[in-house]
Amino acid sequence: MSENHLIYLPLGGAGEIGLNSYIYGYGPPDKERFIIVDLGVSFPDMETTPGVDLILPDISWIKERRDRIEGILITHAHEDHIGALGHLWNELRAPIYCRAFTAHIARLKLNDALLTDHSVHTLQPWPEMKKLGPFEVGFVPVSHSIPESSSLVIDTPAGRLVHTGDFKIDETPGVGEPFNREVWRNISKGGIKALICDSTNVFSKQEGRSELSISMPLQGLIENAERLVVATTFGSNVARLKTLAEAGVRSGRSVCILGRAMRRMIDASVETGVLSDFPPLISPEDALQVPRENLLILATGSQGERRAATAQLANGKYRGFSLQEGDLFIFSSKTIPGNEKGVSKIINQFSEMGVDVVDDESGFYHVSGHANRPDLEEMHKIIQPQFLIPMHGEHRHLREHSKLASQNGFSSFVCTNGNILNISANEPKFVDKIEIGRLYLDGSSKITSTEGIVRDRIRMALNGLVVVTILLDENDDLVGEPWCETRGLPSVTNSSAPLVDCLEEDLSQLIGRAGSDVMLDNGLLEEVVRRCARQTCKSEVGKKPEVSVIVSRLV
Repeated sequence: MSENHLIYLPLGGAGEIGLNSYIYGYGPPDKERFIIVDLGVSFPDMETTPGVDLILPDISWIKERRDRIEGILITHAHEDHIGALGHLWNELRAPIYCRAFTAHIARLKLNDALLTDHSVHTLQPWPEMKKLGPFEVGFVPVSHSIPESSSLVIDTPAGRLVHTGDFKIDETPGVGEPFNREVWRNISKGGIKALICDSTNVFSKQEGRSELSISMPLQGLIENAERLVVATTFGSNVARLKTLAEAGVRSGRSVCILGRAMRRMIDASVETGVLSDFPPLISPEDALQVPRENLLILATGSQGERRAATAQLANGKYRGFSLQEGDLFIFSSKTIPGNEKGVSKIINQFSEMGVDVVDDESGFYHVSGHANRPDLEEMHKIIQPQFLIPMHGEHRHLREHSKLASQNGFSSFVCTNGNILNISANEPKFVDKIEIGRLYLDGSSKITSTEGIVRDRIRMALNGLVVVTILLDENDDLVGEPWCETRGLPSVTNSSAPLVDCLEEDLSQLIGRAGSDVMLDNGLLEEVVRRCARQTCKSEVGKKPEVSVIVSRLV
C-alpha cells in the first residue's frame, strides 16, 4: 500500500474574495478520506456574469470522491462560507458539522432548497473534538462580524493544523465570543504543523479596532441628526445592528428594520441564545406613524444590492418610506471590492434627494471583522506554525501574507485554487493541479462556466443581436424576403437608411446567388447568412452582432 499523505486543496477563496471552500485529505494517494471546510458563494456582476444569481464553487472533483467524504464543516454563517450549502449538498450527501448559530442558518439553507436538515449536526465549542475518519476536529471560538465564528483545530496522523476561517483579535466584540489568547497558546503547545490563515486585511497596517470603539461615534452621529436616520450594514453583523439600535434608543428614537436578511439573522441569534437583549423593534407599518425625527431605520443592502431596501429607497420609495432633504443615511460598512459602482450610484441618488450620506471613509463608523496586519503577526507568533498557508484573499493578499510570514521567520507557501499541496512532510510539495471552473446559479438551473451561456450574453450585450428568418418553398426557393429583427443595434445606418432594410436587401441578393448545395443544406445556409448579416452590420454601423438564423421549409 502507498504511504499515507496529508493534502490541502482550495476549491475557492484562495486567489479571490469569497467563494470559500477548502478540502483536506488523508490516506494513501487516490484513497484519501476527506473533510470539506465551508461551501460559500460569491456574487455576480453585470460586466462578467450578466443574469447570474449566484456563483458557486466547482465541486466536480470532490463529487467524484463523495463516498470518501467524512463531513462538511462550516466555520461561520456568512454567505461566502455557507451560501452554497443548499445548492450543492444534494450532490455531496455528507454530514454537516457546525456550532449552534451556524447550524440554525444551515438548516434554513437546506429547508429553502427543499432538502431535509437531518444531516446538520451541532457541535459544542473547543475543547470538544469530533472524530471524522482520520481527522479529529474542534471548533475554537474567535471574534468576527457574525456570531459564533470559529477557527478549526484539525488533528491528523501527520500533525495538528489550524484553519482560522475569518477572524480578528477583538476582546470586546459586543456580540459573540472575544478572542482568547490563552486558549490559543494552549492549543499550540504541542506544536502546529500548518496555520492556514485569513489574509483579507494583510495590507491594513494599523492595529485592528474593537466593535466597542464605534459605539459612541455612532450614537453621537444619530443624536445630532435632526430628521430621519437610516443606517445600513451587513445583515449578518448582529453586533453592529445591536450597536446601531442601542444608539437609536438612547437618542430617543424608535427602531425599525427594513429587509428580511437582517430580521432573519436577529431571529436566529435570539433563537440560538446568542442574543438576549436586542433593543425593542417596531414594525414597518407602525414606523410609518412615527415622526421622522424620532425614527431610526436599519436597512439591508450595504453593498448596493439592487433588490435590497437601501437600493429601493434610493430609487424613490420602499414599503411606504421615502427619504427627503435633510435626512441622514449612514453606511456602517466597508464596500467589498467589486461593489464600488453600485454603492456609489446609491450615494449619488441620495445626494440628488438632498440626503446627507456618511460612509466609512473616516473610519469612525465601521470596524472590519478581519485581522489587520499587526493582528496577523500576533496570530503567527501565538501559533508558531511549522509553516503558513495564506488563504481567503486575492492573489496579491496571499503573496503579501506569505512575504509577511517569511519576514518573521516562518516558512510559507502560496497555494491557489485547484492546486493540491502535500503537507505531510516538513517541506510541503505541490503534487497536482485540477481544473477549477465555476458553477453559476442561473434562475433555477446550475450551469458551468464552460457552457458558453454567460459568454453569449456578454457578446449580445457588447455587440447586439440580429434574428434572421428565412422561408423556403418545396422547391427550395425563397418565399418573400428574409425577415430581420435587431436588438441592441442602431436602427439607422451611417447613411441614414434603416438597418433592417439594408440587411434584408443584402441577404436577398445573397440567397438569390446561392447554389443548390447551399439551399439544400440548412447548416450551410445558416452559416453563409450569418456571415453576410455580420458583415453588413459591420460596414453599416460598425458592429459585428450575434446572429441567429431560422430556416423554415414549406412541405
